[in-house]
Amino acid sequence: MRLKVIWSAVRMVLLFVIVLGLGYNLLMVGIGEAAFPGQANGSLVTYHGRVVGSRLIGQQFSAPRFFEGRPSATTPPYNAASSAASNYGPTNPALLKEIRTNLSRVLRENPGIKASQVPPDLVESSASGLDPDISPAAAYLQVPRIARVDHLPVSEVRALVARHVAGRFLGLYGAPHVNVLELNLALLKLIGRR
Repeated sequence: MRLKVIWSAVRMVLLFVIVLGLGYNLLMVGIGEAAFPGQANGSLVTYHGRVVGSRLIGQQFSAPRFFEGRPSATTPPYNAASSAASNYGPTNPALLKEIRTNLSRVLRENPGIKASQVPPDLVESSASGLDPDISPAAAYLQVPRIARVDHLPVSEVRALVARHVAGRFLGLYGAPHVNVLELNLALLKLIGRR
């Protein structure tokens, strides 16, 4: 009798492992691939047939001709495998040093800008350290530098930023933002048309 109960329990565990452990996961992957193929595969972005990044993960753009994103809190920078915030408190000397360093860089790269004009998202890293978006103010602040370096009219670069500002989700949630990767790819297309 005891062996019969054990064998029944083992069969039930195996059945649930197959149905819930494998079957359910395969069903969800299949639905994801069929209904949302882009999102299921990481929201990858291609340029000239080559994958250049993801809409969901920030990247480092250090050339002065490109828009820069938020600073990264990961080591090395923009490493998705080590996504984490610094968890520094507002009075932590390390956070203050990081902000001062980032502010100096932004002011050096964008001459004529005052420290009070720099949006926080250009000097503070995001909670994940991998935020792919910046505020419209952060993008507009970089327009004069981009226009100068890429030999473009300021009005064209401002219009490019305006076309890439995404509004609030459902008109209610979040804040307007600009995806830096998509903006830089559009900038490359604009330069290529000239």
